[in-house]
Amino acid sequence: MVRLHLARHGRAAAGGDDDADPPLDDLGRAQAEQLADRLAPLGPLALITSPLRRTRETAEPLSQRWGVDALVVDAVREIPSPEGVPMDQRIAWLREAMAGTWATLGPRYVGYRDELLTTLEELREPTVVMTHFVAINAVIGACLGDDALLLRSLDNCSVTVVEVAGGRFHLVESGAEADTLIR
Repeated sequence: MVRLHLARHGRAAAGGDDDADPPLDDLGRAQAEQLADRLAPLGPLALITSPLRRTRETAEPLSQRWGVDALVVDAVREIPSPEGVPMDQRIAWLREAMAGTWATLGPRYVGYRDELLTTLEELREPTVVMTHFVAINAVIGACLGDDALLLRSLDNCSVTVVEVAGGRFHLVESGAEADTLIR
């Protein structure tokens, strides 16, 4: 059984309809430091991150404390926008999508979810994964056998703990929830 700590990134300086890859804002950087304080006693563990700047910046304080480099893994990225949707319409699309299921979004999104889950299933050592709101919800869905996109309103820098054994996901601890702005 492999234990995974799925951490949502800190608060970003801009929304997804303003900037495709925003950095953390001041609060987000403080959240990343607090997250590193919380997780540092667990390791050093393997550390992977989404390619997006906000996740890489969230991983940096923990990476420094452990003296390990975070491995950038594309499969733990944010859910992609539909082809042809302008950036200024991404958040409206995402809010609508989160009210539904993976099946209703169709094969492209089921493929995104399945690639994420397969990547996590293949991890062979305890790992901290810096990732995104929807990605963590996809893993929670795998744990609960639920196809909904939105199962938990996970706060920035919350940590959801799962164990993977025999291709099955088991929820150990759900991350802290808050009424965070999806932007």
